Amino acid sequence: MTAPRSTPGRPFGRVLTAMLTPFDADGALDLGTAEELATRLVDLGNDGLVVNGTTGEGPTTTDEEKAALVRAVVGAVGDRATVVAGVGTYDTAHSTELARQAEAAGAHGLLVVTPYYSRPPQSGLVLHFTAVAEASGLPVMLYDIPPRSVIPIEMETLQRLAEHPRIVAVKDARNDLRVGTEVIATTSLAYYSGDDPVNLPWLSVGAVGFVSVTGHVVADRLRAMLDAWDAGQTDRARHLNASMLPVIRAMGRVGGAVFAKTALRLRGLDVGDPRLPLPPATDAEVAAIVADLENAGVALDASVVEAGARAGRRTGHGALGARAAADLGAEVAYR
Repeated sequence: MTAPRSTPGRPFGRVLTAMLTPFDADGALDLGTAEELATRLVDLGNDGLVVNGTTGEGPTTTDEEKAALVRAVVGAVGDRATVVAGVGTYDTAHSTELARQAEAAGAHGLLVVTPYYSRPPQSGLVLHFTAVAEASGLPVMLYDIPPRSVIPIEMETLQRLAEHPRIVAVKDARNDLRVGTEVIATTSLAYYSGDDPVNLPWLSVGAVGFVSVTGHVVADRLRAMLDAWDAGQTDRARHLNASMLPVIRAMGRVGGAVFAKTALRLRGLDVGDPRLPLPPATDAEVAAIVADLENAGVALDASVVEAGARAGRRTGHGALGARAAADLGAEVAYR
């Protein structure tokens, strides 16, 4: 399948969601639901999807499951959205194998996280990222996330890696806008915000888009915020950003994967529970997430809320979130 045409400086699209991995009631990979979810996410406003990342529970899926998921998502939306496969591990040899596997499965690009746990020096990062980039013909997005990997990709390392023809972008969850600003100014690397609370600040220093978790439910608002920013409508961009704060708060309660699975179930799409060591949300956590999503004006499935989220604890739509949803054409619901 032919990949969507990339735009110069925006190699993977602009609004990407780090897609969760659906499992069935027995905990097995659910490819049918994955195809349905991918289609809904693109319909909602995503022009890219990242599969087999942290939100996709990549650490607990097998190599065979990873390849099957890439094939399913590419088959469902690969002509409408860029499909980026997470292939980074703390083992360079394994990461290169996953890169070749993802290319064979039809992925359009690769996401490569900083090797975690091993704490390699910067020279090791250069060798690791270069080896993965040279294992396939796909463009690479580096993933800088010191809270999980401990080691940051230092500015000089990013500038050196930018010289590689297939290393074209960075997903930043380091939240150091000073470093990012300088790398954007001195290299051709496309920066993507990888942490939803700082999506708007990243646009102000030159980021081209987002790799989001909240995009599971508000990708249309992310798209509208991006369009407003590009049009110079900064007040509207700030308004839209503020309207998503309750969604960000909901994600912060339980983490990205658990939040996304809970939120989608509340919206009528059952994608199963996470795999251990991630537990499903508790009743109290679900009730809090219901309140947060309603305060953001996100449409929920009333029957699911009534059955599983303690309807008595629900709150009304927050004024800001509901107004933002109305601005976008009524409620933010999957069609």
